[in-house]
Formats: sequence, C-alpha cells, structure tokens
Amino acid sequence: MSENFDKLKTKLAETGTLTDDEISAATGLTDEEKIWLNAERYAKQRDKQEVITLDQYVAANKVLDTATEGSPEYTEALRIAEAYEKQA
Repeated sequence: MSENFDKLKTKLAETGTLTDDEISAATGLTDEEKIWLNAERYAKQRDKQEVITLDQYVAANKVLDTATEGSPEYTEALRIAEAYEKQA
C-alpha cells in the first residue's frame, strides 16, 4: 500500500467523502487501490442516503401547504419532499 493510499483511506474514514479529482491526483496509486477507494466512497454515499416513502412524501406536502415558510416544520417537510423527488 502506498502512502497516498493510506492518506486517502484515512480522509475517507474521517470525512466520509472523496472526490474523483482527489483520487485521480494522487500519485503512485495502483488500479486496485483506486478501485477500492471508489468502492468505499460509493458505499458510504449509499449508506447515507435516506429512503423516503410515498406516505412520508404526501405527509410532507400537507405540512408544506399549511406550515409557515421558514418554520422548523416547514424546513423538515421541504427536506423530506426534496429527498423523495431526488430518489424518484
């Protein structure tokens, strides 16, 4: 394992993110190391994604219709609605 691989692996563990540019810019990485870093990065992203059901989406839209814009309820409902629309 190369020094750059260890650095990127540590950064991924600490922050949960790496960019394509960071992986591409690292010198001395083997193809296997690049594949491992990308696989771990995508696994962490997938694990972070929240799955929103249709029922949650409908309930969130009802809150958006009735809650005051900027209120905590409105903000949370907006987050749920946007997350559902992204996954659809």
